[in-house]
Amino acid sequence: MHRPLVVSREGLILLGAGPVARANFSAARALASRIVAADGGARRALALGAMPEAVIGDLDSLDSATRAALPEGSVHRIDEQDSTDFDKSLRHIAAPFVIGLGFWGARMDHGLAALNVLARHPDRRCLLMGGREVCFLSPPALDLALRPGTRVSLFPLGPVEGESEGLEWPIGGLAFAPDGRVGTSNRAVAGRVRLRFTAPRMLVLLPASALEAAVRALAPDAVPPPVRGG
Repeated sequence: MHRPLVVSREGLILLGAGPVARANFSAARALASRIVAADGGARRALALGAMPEAVIGDLDSLDSATRAALPEGSVHRIDEQDSTDFDKSLRHIAAPFVIGLGFWGARMDHGLAALNVLARHPDRRCLLMGGREVCFLSPPALDLALRPGTRVSLFPLGPVEGESEGLEWPIGGLAFAPDGRVGTSNRAVAGRVRLRFTAPRMLVLLPASALEAAVRALAPDAVPPPVRGG
């Protein structure tokens, strides 16, 4: 069990060093006001006009100029090379949900490594945003409020079965696996989509516009962020 370096009653934004669309950052900021950076993600935070309250990682990507601009005591070095900075950061955060930006879309290997972290930490409610999409590992039961016609893609990270309500193509009775059946490009046909899975191994991918719906489904009891001044 890792000792949390950041504890929050509200959701957090975790920034990586990869590209972050300002529209995605703004959407995340509307749901989570606190910001943590994974190593070189601190430079990304400053470029976006935000100051991270903590920087976590092995610090091999944290340049001296960025470090000098950070608050005293905010940098936390994790000296081990067997995990990514995303993994190091996620497992040292205790929060109802985490929105990860800058980990998905820049490089395929980095994106795959981020998905591996989600699979290894099914207890963490973490959503990854990149481009025009948001993805997360579904808990065993998920209840989403989506507009009819919203794309709902399902991709298994391991063998898993499930049931659904509100999808155009129901998934009941189907066996999913990374080297077998997948469930991409399904659609919501009603106001709610209810999913049940036999194990926490299914990725759910939605349009970025469904971020708030995804957060509410994953962390319905999260404390809302304080309203920021204009």
